[in-house]
Parts: sequence; C-alpha cells; structure tokens
Amino acid sequence: MSHTEAPTGSSLGADRRTRELAEAADGRVADVLVVGLGATGAGAALDAAARGLDVVAVDAHDLAFGTSRWSSKLIHGGLRYLASAQFDVAHESAVERGVLMTRTAPHLVAAQPFVLPLTPLVSRAQASLAWAGFRAGDMLRLAARTPRQVLPAPRRLSATEAGHLAPAVRAGGLRGGLLSWDGRVTDDARLVTALARTAAAHGARVLTRTRVLSLSGTGARVRDELTGEEGEIRARAVINAAGVWAADLVDGIRIRPSRGTHLVLRSERLGTLPAGLHIPVPGETNRFVLVLPQGDGRVYVGLTDEPVDGPLPDVPEVPETDIGFLLDVLGSVLHAPVRRDEVVGAFAGLRPLLDNGGHDGGDGRARTSDISRRHAVLTSSDGVTTIVGGKLTTYRRMAQDAVDAAAEARGLPAPPSLTADLPLVGAAAPGRLRALPAPRRLVRRYGTEAPAVLALAEREPQLAERVLPGHPVTRAELAWAVRHEGALDAADLLDRRTRIGLVPADRAEALAVAGEILSEARALS
Repeated sequence: MSHTEAPTGSSLGADRRTRELAEAADGRVADVLVVGLGATGAGAALDAAARGLDVVAVDAHDLAFGTSRWSSKLIHGGLRYLASAQFDVAHESAVERGVLMTRTAPHLVAAQPFVLPLTPLVSRAQASLAWAGFRAGDMLRLAARTPRQVLPAPRRLSATEAGHLAPAVRAGGLRGGLLSWDGRVTDDARLVTALARTAAAHGARVLTRTRVLSLSGTGARVRDELTGEEGEIRARAVINAAGVWAADLVDGIRIRPSRGTHLVLRSERLGTLPAGLHIPVPGETNRFVLVLPQGDGRVYVGLTDEPVDGPLPDVPEVPETDIGFLLDVLGSVLHAPVRRDEVVGAFAGLRPLLDNGGHDGGDGRARTSDISRRHAVLTSSDGVTTIVGGKLTTYRRMAQDAVDAAAEARGLPAPPSLTADLPLVGAAAPGRLRALPAPRRLVRRYGTEAPAVLALAEREPQLAERVLPGHPVTRAELAWAVRHEGALDAADLLDRRTRIGLVPADRAEALAVAGEILSEARALS
C-alpha cells in the first residue's frame, strides 16, 4: 500500500453500505449480528470478525453517535476505582490502557500530563491523600506492564513549576502542585471509526442508518433509515451493544443512566496550557473537575455525574445547573472566573450504568457516581447477549467478553480473541509514526494514513483550505471522511469525523463547506 491509499477493505462509503445491507438482508444467516456501533459494538464487530466469524453490525444512526463521542477523551488507568476498593476494575482499566497505548492504537492514545494545583482550598491532608493515590496509580501502571517511557512517573511540583504548567491558576497562596499522567485519546469518535474500519477490513458488514425494529436471538427486523425499506437480518448469535438504549431492545435489562457534562471554551480564554488540570470538587474526597486542552483551539472542562430519569433522548441536553456547577469549580482556582457567555459550547453523554439497587440513605436511590463501572454480560431467555456497564477505556475487554458469551450460548465455533494484539487502522510503532511525512496533528488523528490525507490536498489544491478560520481541520479531512470513513451527511462530518460541531457557531459556519464536499463526492460516485 502506498502513502496515498487507504488499506484495502477498510474503506467505508455509501456504495459499500448499500451493497452490504442488501447482502445482509438477502436471507443468508450471519454468524453474529451486533446492534450498536459505539466503541463496544464496533469493538465486538472487530473481535468477532477477527476470529473468522461472519459479522453484520448495525446502528440506527452513525458510528459513535451515542455515548462514545461524549467522553472526556481520557483512557483512564483505573485510579479512581482503587478508592472504592474495585481492584479488579482498576487493574482491568490499567491493562486496557496499556493495550491501547502500546499495541492497538498508539497513534490515537498517548500520555496526558495533569497538574493538581495545591491552592489554599486543598488542605495538606487532601494533598497527601491525592499524592498517595497518584503513587498507587503508578503501581497500577507497573502491574499492567505499561513501560515507564509510555507513562512517566508522578512527581511533586514547586510553586514555580506549578505556575508554569498551570498559568491560569491564581498564584496567590499556591504552594506547589502534583503532576500525574494518564492516557488520552485524540478523539473518541475517531477511535470508534478506526474500530469499525478495522472490523470492515476483516470482513464485517458495518451498516449505519440501519434501525433495529425488533430483536431476537436469531436476528432482527431492520429499517434502512435512508430509504424506509424494511427487511430481516438473520444470525446465529446476536449481541446487543446499544448502551443506554439496550433495554429498549431486550426485556429485563435495568440501566441507571448517568449524565456527564463538559463545557467547551476557546483556548485563549485560559491561555497556554502545557498540561491538563485536576481541580478538587469542594466537599468530595475523590472527585475532580478536569481541564482538558485539546490542541485544536479548544479546551474541555468536565465532568458531572448526575442521574437521568424518563425517556432518553438521542442527543442529551445540557442543563444550566451542570454548566453553573462546572463554572463554579473552575472559578475556585482561576485568576479570573470564566463567564457564562465565554462558554462557546457544551456536551453531555449518558453512561449506561447497571442499576445495582443501592441506596444513598437520603432519597432511596444510589448516587450514580457511586455505581460500579464494572461491565456485565447478560443473556436473555431467547438468546440475545447484552453487554452493559463499563466505560470507554475497557471497550475491548467488554467486546471480547460479549463475543465469548454469545459464541458459547449459541454454540459457535470461535477461537480465542485476538484483539489485544491487533493494531487498528493507522496504528504503527512510535518510531514509524514520528517518521511519517505529515504534520504531527494529522498523525495523531490518522496515524499511517496521515500522508494519504495530505496527498488528497496536494492532488486537489482546493482541499488544502481550512474548513473555517481558527480551526485546523481542512477540506481534505472532510473528503477523506466521505471517501473512506463512512460519512453520509454533514452531521457525520462535523459532529463525529471531526469535532467542529461541538461549538454551534463553528458548526453553522462550516455547514456550507460540508455540503460542498458531500455534493462533490456524490458527483464522483
């Protein structure tokens, strides 16, 4: 393969979707049907396809349409779970973080430094507890066998060092800081896209805009959301990976959705941020608000953990109470508090937490922040395997467990999972990634395909232009998304293949360019 081509078989597009949807509904029986194309569903499709199984994977919307695109973009090492004695969850998280950083997606997942500024609001006892936690997190790294050169050691910072790494923090009373490291994915939606394309390269039929109307252990009735046509997809095993919507497809699933909200700020509001920030939440011993520089002119601030009742929307709304909470915590450490009108965007995701029936002693309901992040694999009476719980970091293990359970329940001959050592599209060793003839920003998003994205702009000079001033995404990236990443409309381009849409004003400005790229692609097809 040359630097100007996508890997054979991994490209997703409108024509391939139409062809493979027709094949999937033509009466043949697939080995596995996966419902949901978030991280876990796309991961399950890859896991099953890599074992040699015939796979169909569907989603009513787009890749990463649901919870998977609304994360903090962190690949957690499991530190917070030590505090609640969830040692198995903590270790699993650290192991899966290492898998992503060293083997399967080193182009997308890298080390992120964080500073916990020791302001007057952080007592010495709190600082000692946090330091003990960071040291314990480093022991998790060691137990997971993640090399030190991949994740540096935590260390104490002087007031001068803390001020350099956290220049937006008030200097008055600052007595130092604590530096720690964790994993961070360049873009969670891009991780899902890489999973889906790698699954497609292994023969999976990846079908977006394909809504499941009814589900059983032998398949699903589906509707093509682009044409309205209905049909049947038959399968020997069915995996329900629909996240917070899993209970809509299978009876007996009890989920307690939890809303996690982030704010979006322009980078200039907080100035240069060499590291992210951990800001302790007043009154909480193990909860922080994170300040997350994105490298694209934006900073995220999050997140909340609030229970959600009632019908679940496709795209969660962000309540003003969440915004106010985050601004208050952020303002507790800054030189100048961020005003409400300086919040240029906000987003919220719904965590698919298992209802454990716990209580908080007050209103009779468990706090969602206290519900375990363990995942569970459940098999219905008619044989549907449902995977719920968990988090982005452990998607691969969740997918593996779901495929194992489905194969066992339905008697499918399936070898052991291969995904712990299976590089995703674009992955390569760090040395090779550094040597690629492409800007670092593109390499962090496309890996070994970065030169091919760059070559598009060289062959078609109009594609070298930025989509909008002040944002690094080029027209070539939109064209690549249409030609190789399954983007079918402007929302796919702006809200998931790129994250331009996280700022409504930017999204409105970029819509015309997205429309041009889509029109050009249709003219060429």
